Amino acid sequence: MTKNSFYWLWIVAVALVGAMSATSCINDDFTTSPSDVLAFSVDSVKFDTVITAMGTPTKQFVVYNRSKKQINISSIKIESNDGTGAHFYLNVDGMKGSEFHDVEIRGEDSIFVFVESVVDATGLDEPLEVKDRIEFVTNGVTQTLAVTAWGQDVNILADATIDASTTFSDKKPYVIYDTLRVAKGATLTLSPGTRLLFHDKAALKVEGRLLARGSREQPVEFRGDRLDRVVGMFSFDIMSGQWGGVYFEPGSTGNEMSYVNMRGSRNGVVVVGNNPTLRSLHLFNSVLRNSASTVLMAVNARVEAEGTELSDAAGSIFAVMAGRVHFVNCTLANYYLFAALEDPILSVFLQDDDKTLAPLQAQFDNCIFYGNIEELNIGDFTGNDVYLRNCLFKSAGTDDDNFISCKWGADPKFFTEREKYIFDYRLRNTSDAIAAGNRSLCPASARYDRYGQDRWARDGIDIGAYVWVPQNEE
Repeated sequence: MTKNSFYWLWIVAVALVGAMSATSCINDDFTTSPSDVLAFSVDSVKFDTVITAMGTPTKQFVVYNRSKKQINISSIKIESNDGTGAHFYLNVDGMKGSEFHDVEIRGEDSIFVFVESVVDATGLDEPLEVKDRIEFVTNGVTQTLAVTAWGQDVNILADATIDASTTFSDKKPYVIYDTLRVAKGATLTLSPGTRLLFHDKAALKVEGRLLARGSREQPVEFRGDRLDRVVGMFSFDIMSGQWGGVYFEPGSTGNEMSYVNMRGSRNGVVVVGNNPTLRSLHLFNSVLRNSASTVLMAVNARVEAEGTELSDAAGSIFAVMAGRVHFVNCTLANYYLFAALEDPILSVFLQDDDKTLAPLQAQFDNCIFYGNIEELNIGDFTGNDVYLRNCLFKSAGTDDDNFISCKWGADPKFFTEREKYIFDYRLRNTSDAIAAGNRSLCPASARYDRYGQDRWARDGIDIGAYVWVPQNEE
């Protein structure tokens, strides 16, 4: 053998030894020791409220093998606590079911387990808690994870039309698919505590009349039908664009939204009128928030609002063209999360381009305009029937014939913390809105705010939708 041949044989031998050493790091033996059991990324699996007879979003967790050897899970299955059968379904290693056998995990490796839930109708008005457990048997040792959900029966309305006077109650939520229409001549009354849950793109269109009459203790809710969480502790309340919105068609008058909590829509509330001498919509002590476009749009309509919060939108908070509007002690604020803001908080269009509509008549009294964007698209209303009295603005400015006794360059000091997804537009102790309003501009009907606080309890009235309550902020 030549010296050169010997050299190449030596290189090959070294390579083989290296390969064997590398593969020896993977131990193909199975541990059978009862001390080698599983570890989990969670201690339980919890679903939020689940609409019965409908599938849920998927939860997931990780199963770890901490041993250096492979481990064989002889059984993974759902065990029902109440004997009524499984309400939860698993996906293990790409296979879906409720029971699995001989699932292997390599040494110091892990697998994902996915969980879904379908809860049968409960026959109850209130949510019912459903409890099962996931059982793992490994090396003769049984380990369990609790899995829970709350099942809620609902009334389902798919492309439905209300063509006669109808009242919805607070007994069960109403899940809306497609569009719920209130026909001309019909009235839909929503009792205190009524919950309307809208599926993706679903909307409410009113040709007749809507009377949404909540109360301080039982507000009426308009929201999407996703009742779970986006991530961690954050619910879908922070997400806009989940459903279409509420549309009041021309000719629809006498509508009321009192103590309404509406959020997460694509287009907010849109009011189109054909006779501004008749009131199209009255908003009272309500919250309209988190829209993917405007929160409220009014065209040639008469809209009045007291004690109402309109907040957080990708577009303007309120856009108005022509018609008549009067807002008293309202908060219009924008700290929207999911888009770069371009439109002002209040967009005013005095008249339509063709000048076929009567010019706008607008009055804003004791209102806050504040956020991460400019407040108005028009800075000079000279000669127009638009007045802002005792209002608070972030921008610097001066009073004139249209801006009267306003607070300029001021800060309401909201409790909002955008980075923490906290959107609370009540007033801190150092707010410039405290006692800065004009009591004579606040009618007796608007004396109490949404939380029942008395605006007239002190000498000065606070600007905005909420009465300041002294806080121990520490």
